Amino acid sequence: MFRVSYSECANEQRWKLCGRLADSWVEELRAYWNEVRKRAPTDRVVVDLKEVTFIDAAGAEVLSEIRSSGAELIASGIANKHLIATLSDHQGKAAPRRPDRMGATHQGENE
Repeated sequence: MFRVSYSECANEQRWKLCGRLADSWVEELRAYWNEVRKRAPTDRVVVDLKEVTFIDAAGAEVLSEIRSSGAELIASGIANKHLIATLSDHQGKAAPRRPDRMGATHQGENE
């Protein structure tokens, strides 16, 4: 399950993502992001990831694209904070590995 909340005020867009950013939800987010950003491409953007529970490699790639476009990403939790800190600003590179609670790292769920 994945949910996107979006609000707009004077020269700012706020996005709130909740749930699992994986699989088909990644393309849904990318399409919605592109649609909304076309309407107000110069607005400041804040993307709240505090309620995201999982991010797969494709999810990390779309977040990298979002951040590369100038958005500020906000996260909580060690894994998501680490992921954001290590996101590549270049599309096509491998997604960063996420540490789990036991210190192991994972590219995606099935690794």
